Amino acid sequence: MSRSSRGFLKAEIYFTEKLSARTKFDVKYILSLHKMALNHLYSFAGRYRDVNMSKGGFPFAEAKFLPETMAEFEKDILKKLKNKYVSQEDLIQDVAKVHGELLFIHPFREGNGRTARLLANLMIRKAGYESLRFEKVGKKEFEEYVKGIQNCANKDYAKMIAFIRSIFPG
Repeated sequence: MSRSSRGFLKAEIYFTEKLSARTKFDVKYILSLHKMALNHLYSFAGRYRDVNMSKGGFPFAEAKFLPETMAEFEKDILKKLKNKYVSQEDLIQDVAKVHGELLFIHPFREGNGRTARLLANLMIRKAGYESLRFEKVGKKEFEEYVKGIQNCANKDYAKMIAFIRSIFPG
């Protein structure tokens, strides 16, 4: 197991044990996840990246705007999350929005995907479900996943919702 994997496992155990009905998924929480998972490797763990990044020619949010972008993400999406989910479909939709938007913003230099997956699993566990089945993702599903992330730029969450639904436990 790699050093970064051990850090994410440690963070997953810690934050899962701390989950309660009062857990609020906000920017501070996301920064704490990232810091605990990677602070043994990177001095920038738990802080927004200060460099611009892209992947496959797809640019992520500009570094200089990350504080404002993340504040907007919190206001528009995180603060609107339900504290308790009655509908599994509502949970799937909210997890998809949070997961897709966080990956689209890409606030960290390293560990964005692992942090987003950990956050998605914590959201699912808070609602009383087992972890998402990310291990079911093959090459074809991953391509759809990437398209889903890119569609978040236009607030189009349909592909990401379908993806989360396809790996939902049960």
